[in-house]
Amino acid sequence: MTRLRLRLETYFNCSKHGGGPAKSDGATPTTAALQLFSSDFFHFQMAAITALLTDASAATATAAAGFWSSRSLTVHTLFEFGTNRSNKRRLFFSKGVKAFSSMQNTQTGVVTSTNGHLKADKVKPTVEVLDSEALGQVKMDTVPRRKTKIVCTIGPSTSSREMIWKLAESGMNVARLNMSHGDHASHQKTIDLVKEYNAQFEDKVIAIMLDTKGPEVRSGDVPQPIQLKEGQEFNFTIKTGVCTEHTVSVNYDDFVNDVEVGDILLVDGGMMSLAVKSKTQDLVTCVVVDGGELKSRRHLNVRGKSATLPSITDKDWEDIKFGVDNQVDFYAVSFVKDAKVVHELKDYLKGCNADIHVIVKIESADSISNLHSIISASDGAMVARGDLGAELPIEEVPLLQEDIIRRCRSMHKPVIVATNMLKSMINHPTPTRAEVSDIAIAVREGADAVMLSGETAHGKFPIKAVKVMHTVALRTELDLDSVMPSGHFNAYKSHMVEMFAFHSTTMADTLNTPVMVFTRTGSMAILLSHYRPSSSIFAFTNKERIKQRLALYQGVIPIYMEFSDDAEETFSRALKLLVDKNLLTEGESFTLVQSGAEPIWRHESTHHIQVRKVEP
Repeated sequence: MTRLRLRLETYFNCSKHGGGPAKSDGATPTTAALQLFSSDFFHFQMAAITALLTDASAATATAAAGFWSSRSLTVHTLFEFGTNRSNKRRLFFSKGVKAFSSMQNTQTGVVTSTNGHLKADKVKPTVEVLDSEALGQVKMDTVPRRKTKIVCTIGPSTSSREMIWKLAESGMNVARLNMSHGDHASHQKTIDLVKEYNAQFEDKVIAIMLDTKGPEVRSGDVPQPIQLKEGQEFNFTIKTGVCTEHTVSVNYDDFVNDVEVGDILLVDGGMMSLAVKSKTQDLVTCVVVDGGELKSRRHLNVRGKSATLPSITDKDWEDIKFGVDNQVDFYAVSFVKDAKVVHELKDYLKGCNADIHVIVKIESADSISNLHSIISASDGAMVARGDLGAELPIEEVPLLQEDIIRRCRSMHKPVIVATNMLKSMINHPTPTRAEVSDIAIAVREGADAVMLSGETAHGKFPIKAVKVMHTVALRTELDLDSVMPSGHFNAYKSHMVEMFAFHSTTMADTLNTPVMVFTRTGSMAILLSHYRPSSSIFAFTNKERIKQRLALYQGVIPIYMEFSDDAEETFSRALKLLVDKNLLTEGESFTLVQSGAEPIWRHESTHHIQVRKVEP
């Protein structure tokens, strides 16, 4: 078993704030313990630890005063906190256990960490250990791993077994089934192939997202494209089966009632636009503003308005039942206008005993005024910029994207940025520079995932599109500092589990280590993802459903493994798996977190943060 090198344990008993620490499992003479008596005190303690760990220059200065030797500090308890008679908090050292010392690399412009080199302009003060028995002796150049996830829409170009495997190996994390196209038989084939892929790997997984069609208003079938020219009149009728040079049908009976004279109709997300000139009982007459080719079943929007159709149609309910039968991981619900529809779907899923998360697609004008309640009711959101930019002024879309991402992160909900991210790659092997910037912006704003639609569904270069998205996201992440979500202080201060997620992230970033967590519900892995540690989160779970769900969350690498009653034996198997899969290397350090909604190998009131090193 990997030997314990540094262990920072915190103990908290909710019913006995003044009590002593719970008994530590496997405590050794090399254990450094923190005693926790209250939430406020815990924040002070962790702040002091963080200051000590990060301020290498201060440590060097202190060495002259006798606190540090040139090699190491010998203490009995690395950090001890207490109160004196005047009730002031104090930090003091005593003797017995080896701890940290600082080290400066003589190579100009480079600071060495346990996991590789950091550029000088990105370096945060850090601490390294010189003693061969202590943390961080061996430096490693870990291969960087992309943290932002990629959602790929499966379609004619990628529905074969070979293509799904290639997408997965190129970077796909979530397979999206677009129920606006295809039938249940074709989607069943995709589901079966994804499940076959998942069954082959412990450390790789593809989640399945079923995207409902929603109340889309579309034009009817045309035998060949109709050329619309600026200034000409063109009609839409609610009569079925009509297709002439000047008139086509629409699939929505209330279309005439929903539009008014002067409204602007957008065709195919704004590729063409028409102004409403007049209307009768069953016909809407328009003047073409921006022309183009009108093909079959094109999407119609009214600028600034949403159709009065229900968010979940009869077809959607059939598709949702199909998803329940096949145990998909996520629903992406189209054209959600308010929280009511989310509650309705969740009640249905509860009645079916179906553990499927609901992602709301923000793409209608009506949803904007209800953003907070919609996202609160959901399990996550998708910024569907196509219809959003059709129903609202297009210049509002970037601001709404940033706002939705911020709201989701503040509520611990995953958020996906979608639509036209690499649209040019449907027909071309390389993206536009604007598309590359679009991906980078979504990553910098903190999106959990970015999505490909037509690029992988029917594009000519689906694998190249995924590789471009992977490369751009990874390169952008390498230049990002770890950014805590706004308002985190008030959040973690009042909740023990959130405190541990926050401080675990702080410690992992300070020591430049990945994070390891064991979870049955996924809650702690999700919280850690929310705080965006700089390195990967290895989330071990004994539930396949949780493994698949965590595939969507930024920075999380979900791994399936059976848990035994022996914590150390389970840790040992987990480390062996990570080393065998080249996810960790010998000599590399990691931060181990034991906390969350459901206790594993610990008392409910006891939480642990440990820093360990992988050894032969």
